[in-house]
Amino acid sequence: MLRAGFDFTLWLVLDLVFLVTSVTALIMAALARKDAYTAADKQTKNFWLIILGITVAVNLFVSVLFLSIAGLIASIVFFVDVRPALAQVSGGGRKGGSSSDGPYGPYNGGR
Repeated sequence: MLRAGFDFTLWLVLDLVFLVTSVTALIMAALARKDAYTAADKQTKNFWLIILGITVAVNLFVSVLFLSIAGLIASIVFFVDVRPALAQVSGGGRKGGSSSDGPYGPYNGGR
């Protein structure tokens, strides 16, 4: 009912964005080590694979806005909360330092 009032192209683009986001999250979840999830004190790898797999399936086969938005929220939670924690535990996160650090030490602007 809600989709009838909007342009078809808008919904196609939104569906594509939802699908790409969920597939990217699923791939990143699958590539992370299983023990990193427990070390980061997050849900298990299987939990995230199931949730994100359902999200991908919903975005591919069921075009219901409410379910697509719920899947987008699950993907965003993975990107914002779980993935940084996994990177930190796995050694992929930043290990101190500053954003102005170069390969030979901090850049101080010529001071």
